[in-house]
Formats: sequence, C-alpha cells, structure tokens
Amino acid sequence: MIINSARFVISNTSASKCPDDSRHEYAFIGRSNVGKSSLINMLTGNKSLAQTSSKPGKTLLINHFLINDSWYIVDLPGYGYAQRSKESRQSIDRIIKDYILNREQMTTLFLLIDVRHKPQKIDLEFMEWLGENGVPFAIVFTKLDKLSSAAGKKSISAYCTTLLEQWEELPPVFATSSEDRRGREALLDYIEQLNQLPLQTV
Repeated sequence: MIINSARFVISNTSASKCPDDSRHEYAFIGRSNVGKSSLINMLTGNKSLAQTSSKPGKTLLINHFLINDSWYIVDLPGYGYAQRSKESRQSIDRIIKDYILNREQMTTLFLLIDVRHKPQKIDLEFMEWLGENGVPFAIVFTKLDKLSSAAGKKSISAYCTTLLEQWEELPPVFATSSEDRRGREALLDYIEQLNQLPLQTV
C-alpha cells in the first residue's frame, strides 16, 4: 500500500464523538512509552503526524488520522503509566474501553509490545480482556532495532510461547522498528486486505 496522504482530523474523549462515517478504523494501543506515536509516523511516512515525546503518557485522547481519504488510524491513550494518579488512570481506562467496545468502525486493534521486555502482567491481562470481549486484535512488537536479529526472534518466540499457555491460537503477529522501517509493508498490506472487506463483516 502507498500512503499518499495522512492528516489529523479530531481528538476527543468518547466513542460517541468520533467521526460519523463508515470508514474502517485501525486503533493502536500499548503501554506508555512503547513507541506508538513513532510507529504511526513511520507507517504514514509523516514524522510529525502523531505527537511523540520522551515523556511517557503523552497521549490522553482518542486521536483520528485520515489516511488516503479512505480509512483511519486511531491513536489511543497508552495504559499502565504508574506516575499518573489513580483517578487519571481510571479516566483513561474508561476512554480506552469505551472506544474499543462501542466503536463499530474499529476493524482491528493493534496492541504494541516492546520486543525487549518479557511478558508483562498488565499486557497479558489486557489481551485476556480483549479475548473475553471478542475484540479483533493483532500484536505488534516494536523497537526491533534495539536488539540483534537473533535476539529479536528469540524474544518474540518466547513471548508467543507464553501466550500459547493460555491461548489456543495466536492473533496475527508483526515485528517492527520505527527507526529502520522494518515491518511497515507487512502491516500496511494487512490493513489493505481488511479494507477490502465490508465493514460490518470484518
């Protein structure tokens, strides 16, 4: 897939306030500082599209970006940022779950995982919640450039082995690097395939 245009449309705190149309939406989520905004910018070829920051927990809203005037990338708030207050974490949790459970246009949720880390309880519990609610999702390992090729493959294999202890089968898995653009074509090709399907049947 070739990205010809990518533009910010709207930020909000509720699924009911999201764009009122029938385009496919692909939401990106992960723990704070997993490289979500950098991945979105890499996919779209626009380094300034999604706001990136060295400070975790920068994204606090549901952000819609219209791609090729035909489908959306949705940047969701990161979860699990311990330095937020309990009230703030609960508010963000409500925003995330409201969108995921109530946004019919969301075709797939891309869950980002830092390839350098072993399975974290908060991520595993989030995946379990997605499974319990029948939410279609894919796992996107990020920051592959931080490890050697062999170490990256070993880490992903070990992570998937852990998941198979609880899951009968794995969701789609992608390996990416925002630095060297690894995984870009695979992710965009996957999105392009889903774009061919009628929204209500995905």
